[in-house]
Amino acid sequence: MREFGVPERLAPAMLSLLRIVTGLIFLEHGSQKLLGFPPAAPPMSSPAPFTLLWVGGVLELLGGIAILLGLFTRPVAFLLSGEMAVAYWMFHAPKSPFPAVNMGDAAILYCFVFLYLSAAGPGPWSLDSALWRKRR
Repeated sequence: MREFGVPERLAPAMLSLLRIVTGLIFLEHGSQKLLGFPPAAPPMSSPAPFTLLWVGGVLELLGGIAILLGLFTRPVAFLLSGEMAVAYWMFHAPKSPFPAVNMGDAAILYCFVFLYLSAAGPGPWSLDSALWRKRR
């Protein structure tokens, strides 16, 4: 990173920032499905309990909160990466092979950001880091 004038010491903070922003935006998808907020245009009804869309909404809401807080980051991120892969192949890919056309580009990005977080961890600004510091 030195060739761009960005100190490498900022990488851990940027990892935390990526996780926080990703979790915040992701949980909105779940809150929209389950709680109707923020309101969708056109308005959508809440999915019936225990349907595939409802399970997705629960994963998005609770998983997004966990990612935002940096709590159980690695296993939650791995689970959410899988959810986004399933969402892409079930709901987006059948419409078109092109993500820009099938509206699946966000699902692909989430899939790979979560996969990265499952390997890289939460970064220093997280409940995971705070809990591990206390145990030492």
